[in-house]
Amino acid sequence: MDFTIVIIALSIGLTSSLHCVGMCGPIALSLGLESQNKLKFTLRNLTYQLGRVTTYTILGAILGLIGESFSFVGLQNYLSILIGVLMIIMVMIPKFYENGATQLRPVNALMIKVKLSLGKFLIKKDSSSLYIVGLLNGLLPCGMVYASLTAAIGLGSVYKSAMFMFFFGLGTLPLMFATVLFGNFLSVKQRQTILKILPIITLILGVLFILRGLELNIPFISPAKESLQLNGMDEHCM
Repeated sequence: MDFTIVIIALSIGLTSSLHCVGMCGPIALSLGLESQNKLKFTLRNLTYQLGRVTTYTILGAILGLIGESFSFVGLQNYLSILIGVLMIIMVMIPKFYENGATQLRPVNALMIKVKLSLGKFLIKKDSSSLYIVGLLNGLLPCGMVYASLTAAIGLGSVYKSAMFMFFFGLGTLPLMFATVLFGNFLSVKQRQTILKILPIITLILGVLFILRGLELNIPFISPAKESLQLNGMDEHCM
């Protein structure tokens, strides 16, 4: 796993979690966790948070199958360029970062079922229910999750895609954990400012994926084909 990709995934997760605090914060606050017993609170909070990370990782692995199939037939570069273009198009879609994808009937139907299930498990207070709430929370619509999943496809590997989303999830964990502990600490104005930043991050990612596919022999950003092949051989040897 490329260390640069890990850093990017963690950074995206941390940045996007500023938005998640506003969007998913109410769910976190409705868990009803008591912080008097610090050890119990920490374990139960982490149980919920790891549920989200699990969902992100599984989704990354599933979509990674698409990327790996492209890589298998030698179309990895074309896929990387396509992913970059799609990410740029995402930024251009009106209200994409306001969950416009939920307007699609199949997605909307799925979200209704997810929210109904969330309501049922939020009533319960046991650890398994908290984990399931986290799993379901990871399915809720979020522009940066969509963008990160799109980026995960472009990595061309089930393992890399799953790990990318795993570290993305870890990046969201600190602020989401703090939200359960301290409450929703972002004002409406702050969330609006963050919403303006997130599309810029997606745009930069899109450009990076296009450059990666073009193989311009730019270290770390657009390595030549030979370098990519050597990295692939090193990974197989490991």
